[in-house]
Amino acid sequence: MARRLYRSRSDRLIWGVCGGLAEYFDMDPTIVRIIAVLSVFITGVGIVAYIILALVLPLEESKATQPKDTMKENVEEMRGTADELGREIRATLSGEKGETEELTRVRHRRRNALGMILILLGVIFLLGSLDIFWWFRWGTLWPLILVAIGVLIIVSVRRR
Repeated sequence: MARRLYRSRSDRLIWGVCGGLAEYFDMDPTIVRIIAVLSVFITGVGIVAYIILALVLPLEESKATQPKDTMKENVEEMRGTADELGREIRATLSGEKGETEELTRVRHRRRNALGMILILLGVIFLLGSLDIFWWFRWGTLWPLILVAIGVLIIVSVRRR
């Protein structure tokens, strides 16, 4: 049986792209995530590549057989994830209690990942202000970040 590239259901922070890539290439998912974040800052295509892969790659154990069905299934799943992230942010800001152990574990993992990404962003911006990245055009990064945030907002609003 041939190996298939898919998005992971179990090893995921957002949509499971890095977890699926890590399993396909038999790598540590943390290394794949670090490479993905670095590709955002070095070339700027990391966000676009991640979104395209999240739309195109089937979810692990997906029943969809046609690419069109896979994309429909992925968009619906992405909407659900965006809604869940919104609920998590609201619950965190309001201090709500009473969640399951699994939900607590997932939220803890996502908060850690967000913390690491923010620290990495801070370090990169600090180094950029010291002209260490003289070859990188920072003007390219911000539009990509805004596009990614816009896509997340639209996906979460359309779900309602």
